[in-house]
Amino acid sequence: MKIIIRLVLLAALMPSVSFGEGKSEHKEHAQLVGVEALSAGLRELLSKEMLALQDGMAEIIPAYTSGDWGKVEAIAGKMKNSYILKQSLTGDQKKELGAVLPSGFKEKDQQFHYLAGMLEHVAKGRKVELINFYVYKMIESCVGCHTSYATHKFPRLLVMEKKVEHTH
Repeated sequence: MKIIIRLVLLAALMPSVSFGEGKSEHKEHAQLVGVEALSAGLRELLSKEMLALQDGMAEIIPAYTSGDWGKVEAIAGKMKNSYILKQSLTGDQKKELGAVLPSGFKEKDQQFHYLAGMLEHVAKGRKVELINFYVYKMIESCVGCHTSYATHKFPRLLVMEKKVEHTH
């Protein structure tokens, strides 16, 4: 039950996601890295994708807590297959993503979609304890990626990262 409460709190506390807002457009392209170095059109698609993922994560919690495994399965399937990016990318945009985004970002993205696929699978099998596990792992994946690649959008995660560092 504690895990469910944590998941609900995490979902409620997830801030809205957007990339590229509030950045001055006069910055040199060479100074930008990762997501910020993407073209405006690609940043917009990525932002839409992130918002769709956030909405999906927010929808999973009530579906999970009400035992609507079919809805959890459907949402996870959409997340696994991406909402927007895979369907909307041009060939040039795919090349740009491959060239601009760090390999660690791509690995974290692949891991998230793998976890969504696993959630889809266990929801189909009505494996409640595993549904809980994969929802948690997906939230953890979001936080990990945002901590590594989006502290400009989520500065509180940078503070959190410093607090959990251990020294021996």
